Amino acid sequence: MMQNRPMTEISVVIPVYGCRDCLPALHARLQSVLSGCAASHEIVFIDDGSPDGSWPVLEQLAHSDGNVRAIKLSRNFGQHAAITAGLEHARGSWIVVMDCDLQDPPEEIPRLLEAARGGYEIVLARRTGRRHSLFRRLSAYAFSSLMKVFNRALFDWSYGSLSAISRKVADEFIKLRERDRHYLSVLQWLGFRTTSIEYAHSERHQGESSYTVGKLVKHAFDGIFFQTTVLLRWIVYLGFLVSLSGVLLAGYFIYDYFTRSIYPGWTSIVVLILVIGGFIIISTGVAGLYVGKIFDQVKGRPLYVVDRIASK
Repeated sequence: MMQNRPMTEISVVIPVYGCRDCLPALHARLQSVLSGCAASHEIVFIDDGSPDGSWPVLEQLAHSDGNVRAIKLSRNFGQHAAITAGLEHARGSWIVVMDCDLQDPPEEIPRLLEAARGGYEIVLARRTGRRHSLFRRLSAYAFSSLMKVFNRALFDWSYGSLSAISRKVADEFIKLRERDRHYLSVLQWLGFRTTSIEYAHSERHQGESSYTVGKLVKHAFDGIFFQTTVLLRWIVYLGFLVSLSGVLLAGYFIYDYFTRSIYPGWTSIVVLILVIGGFIIISTGVAGLYVGKIFDQVKGRPLYVVDRIASK
């Protein structure tokens, strides 16, 4: 949904949630950096239903700076939907995506663009010396490990949202309409020529992360199970394995019936019922989750809804 406005060299897309106190410093640092590395630029802020009153700050920035556009979504649609909204409204030949909390330093943008101009369509950024809590680091490592197993993706937990992509990549990204999406996973799936840089992860400028334990679990669950059908295939394989085990066990009991004494009690039957019953419940539940996701997808609702746009 790129508007009929002149193209610019660089767009910076920033989803905003819980970062009100970071925004003035972020804007000042971005303007300092971008004015020195691009002939023309824009900053596109996406207010993803931020509960801390970020929108008045974004409106003020947009009305005072012609290089800033602020887009307010009607409610919280999630980080990756907000990134998609930013990509659809950005008009740059190159688009930089970054977080709003200043843990991704704006001063790394020239390095991203330098790498991109070396013939790459996607430039990712790997964080070194992460400033997240031990729980967040362990959770991220577990998430990336499970993504490798279930999604068959070489997902490196040290990468963050900070990245630079070409206009061509952004246009292809926008064409994908699945609701359960992860920005980096989609970039990997697109398969354009990719490189990466490393940078030092900074302390959060103000406040605390909006990703609670519950949100992290939901995000990981959606990313692992609903971007691939590998889990469904695993359930089918496990079903065959359980069935084969049942046949072998039945043969063993028949053999024992004719050659030895019958085992007293019903322990073996109870165990079999619990194992097979549990497998049936789990497999039915997983299939039901996939059906629910299909239901959400086929309703055809938009990925996000724009409430208002502010610009000078």
